[in-house]
Amino acid sequence: MNAAIRRTSSLAIISLVSGLMGWTLAPFLGSIVAIITGHMARSEIRQQPDQIDGDGFAIAGLVMGYLLIGLTILGVLAVVLFFGGLAAIAAFAASVGQ
Repeated sequence: MNAAIRRTSSLAIISLVSGLMGWTLAPFLGSIVAIITGHMARSEIRQQPDQIDGDGFAIAGLVMGYLLIGLTILGVLAVVLFFGGLAAIAAFAASVGQ
């Protein structure tokens, strides 16, 4: 029985760990690293599918990274719209009070 030994991609593991760090310790930096290394790992796995494993780890890191970046953008947009609305209401109230 000559079973082919497939190693797990180091980049896929880094992507998964960075994705987890993005949600806990290093929010923005971890997400960026997870996205970059996840794409690199998937490329590496596609080039050598019979030797390298870990596509699930890479996808998990990519999903966590993109999800956190998207939620961050939505959060910043919500804050800007909220305070922009407050400023507009204050300006309108000041102009009506004159």
